[in-house]
Amino acid sequence: MKIFGWGRFPVIETNLIAPSSETQLKDELSKGDLIARGNGRSYGDSAIGKTTTIDMRCFNRMVEFDGDNGSLVAEAGVLLADIIDVFLPRGWFPIVTPGTKFVTLGGMIAADVHGKNHHNYGSMRNSVNWIDLMTSGGEVIRLSPEKNASLFNWTIGGMGLTGIILRAEIKLRKVSTGWIQQKTIPAGNLEAVIDAFEANDKATYSVAWIDCLAKGKSLGRSLLMMGEHVEIHELPPVLNKNCFPSAPARQISLSVNLPACLMNKTVIRLFNSFYFWLGTFKKQIDLVMWNSFFYPLDRINDWNKLYGKNGFVQFQCVLPLAKSREGLTQLLKATSDLGEGSFLAVLKRFGTQDTAFSFPMEGYTLALDFPVNSSTLELLDTLDRITIEHGGRFYLAKDSRMSQITLEASDPRIAKFREMRQELHMSSAFVSSQSHRLGL
Repeated sequence: MKIFGWGRFPVIETNLIAPSSETQLKDELSKGDLIARGNGRSYGDSAIGKTTTIDMRCFNRMVEFDGDNGSLVAEAGVLLADIIDVFLPRGWFPIVTPGTKFVTLGGMIAADVHGKNHHNYGSMRNSVNWIDLMTSGGEVIRLSPEKNASLFNWTIGGMGLTGIILRAEIKLRKVSTGWIQQKTIPAGNLEAVIDAFEANDKATYSVAWIDCLAKGKSLGRSLLMMGEHVEIHELPPVLNKNCFPSAPARQISLSVNLPACLMNKTVIRLFNSFYFWLGTFKKQIDLVMWNSFFYPLDRINDWNKLYGKNGFVQFQCVLPLAKSREGLTQLLKATSDLGEGSFLAVLKRFGTQDTAFSFPMEGYTLALDFPVNSSTLELLDTLDRITIEHGGRFYLAKDSRMSQITLEASDPRIAKFREMRQELHMSSAFVSSQSHRLGL
């Protein structure tokens, strides 16, 4: 059958199988050439098998929870949304969360996801105590920082190419409420928003929306949004009985693809100008519920249809701290000059990280969404080149079109990753459309 990632590009023909037991998984492994898939929220083809795709959503049980230290044992197919639904009312929240709660635990580990707090809390790796992994021979082994540590490090961020994640123990953090105090700082250009990030580096959460079509002195104008978990005594009396609000039902549903012409330069430019103007006039300190702060797009069902039937691509890179200002300037200038803007343009500050194959490094990460067409694909090649020239690298969970040459030029760890896969007989067992395209 034909399936695709969240960007709905590319569309890949694959054999989709949904086993419900480890025995069935082992039987499929004996045939080789497969990849595990969670809830399909990686943007491109990283979770689509070149031959066979294993749907892991039947492995969806929460097994054990320690209420003293917040340790949760759960299977790989459990959704982050379900973890929040069960444990937030008990006063526990994920330490690290991506921008959607509709991801699986296995997918979060395979991509080593990051959130708005990487500068202080790091990536998903810092939340994982251990992983049970099914290897290419069908054996199930436990990985942790103390046991099988090398494979543990390669698996977190390894995009499913080291084996099938069956279950894991992760840590949750204690919170007093489900409310976030959000502070918004308008920044007139790129220099101003980076200065604001650095001046507020103690904020628990920080993320900036960027107007990527602004030019001249306004290049990179942004709204920096910071957040802190609210304590019970900080809530206004009217909210005391609603300390842990539930996520509202999604209010908008896109049942059909929107016409591609609606996502044109004029519309995006007007939207960006209005959104920045609105941000300069709204309350700069506000109380918002957790769902609105962490997962604003989850309220729109199938929001990926906004870009039309051809789908969209997301470009996400990280630039080292010393090169971030110069590199981001060139990336945003190339985008604004062409006029192929994105209304989903996000900037985050990463803290230090030294892991085997994960995406983050200390610096700034920029994410841009573009509808699929010839001009945007040409622009993405330019953005690739600028990233490489400034020592940056790319997020494989968002990639759908990068070349092997580009990947190798951006990440010297590729050679060791390939060597490890060959030595442990993974190269022919675990193959995604992406790993085949990139020569991994």
